[in-house]
Amino acid sequence: MNLTKIPATVVTGFLGSGKTTLLSNIIKQAGNKRIAIIVNEFGETDIDSDLLRSCAIDGCEDNEVTLLEDGIYELANGCICCTVEEEFLPVMKKLVERRDEIDHVLIETSGLALPKPLVQAFNWPEVQHHFTVDAVITVVDGPALAEGRFAHSHEQLESQRQADENLDHDPSIQELYEDQLGAADLVIISKTDLINTEQCQRIEADINTHTDDSVKVLSIEKGEINPDLILGLEAASEAHIEALHSHHDHHHDHGKHHHHAHDDFDSVVISMGLVDSEKLLQQLEAVIDAQNIYRAKGFVALKDKPMRQVVQAVGSRIEHYFDRLWQVDEIARTEIVIIGKQLDIEQIKIALKTAEI
Repeated sequence: MNLTKIPATVVTGFLGSGKTTLLSNIIKQAGNKRIAIIVNEFGETDIDSDLLRSCAIDGCEDNEVTLLEDGIYELANGCICCTVEEEFLPVMKKLVERRDEIDHVLIETSGLALPKPLVQAFNWPEVQHHFTVDAVITVVDGPALAEGRFAHSHEQLESQRQADENLDHDPSIQELYEDQLGAADLVIISKTDLINTEQCQRIEADINTHTDDSVKVLSIEKGEINPDLILGLEAASEAHIEALHSHHDHHHDHGKHHHHAHDDFDSVVISMGLVDSEKLLQQLEAVIDAQNIYRAKGFVALKDKPMRQVVQAVGSRIEHYFDRLWQVDEIARTEIVIIGKQLDIEQIKIALKTAEI
């Protein structure tokens, strides 16, 4: 029986920054910790939760992974700021009922989520008595920052904000970035294998201008990190979150309504059977080049291949790799979720489905 509060780690960062990869590696190295996961990602189908489940599947043979059975909770709305009471608190109440089974909670926020409202929710009496925020981890995209962007889709997002009069009071992408850094207890620069030492040092110096002196900055490659550097920080972030005044607070106080840019995203799920991997990647590259697509992520089923292929795209960068064997009780299928603005969904479906065998 847990006699102390259960720690929860909040991982935030823009779309494509590497949050899911980081969490996957933490799970794989979790040892004997019993972990529950809350995923808050925009999209009709939550690819991230499946990716995180696959970490447990891979590790079961060695008994290295102790992901809590049925322990991944998905928040359907992309804006955890707006749905703390409606979605997040009910999930936390479920975890309270299972508290004797849990050693740690991992929370992955959506790409444009603000950590402050989420951390504030840990001060609600029904949560406060049982859980504490071990730390807020902000993941930033090293290659994007090296190019002068906050994310690979930064310019597209910014242009959409400027074109929409309803977003005049909302924080800019830069302000969202600064708010995520301001709430952080630890900042992680991801994908540093794709940038040089000088670029990494310049990024770290800029991060330090937006964070408290006590906030550490770590650089990682391929999401790999010793979990001991992330878990067990005991920051108790909820105790001092009210003192943090964010750009979002300012805009919300002065705005007439509470509107978020990601409410205007288009999202489509393309479902297929077996596909030609090379053709699918070519068509995916073509539709990304032709349309205003910010993020693509999914699973691919290939003929005569027993393993599931993962495809991820951020901006023009497309990655693919095999993550695990298809399970005996699974139907091998291809499922890609596309997120963007003003998408020609029918054209995307036609293009990708040409890769189906």
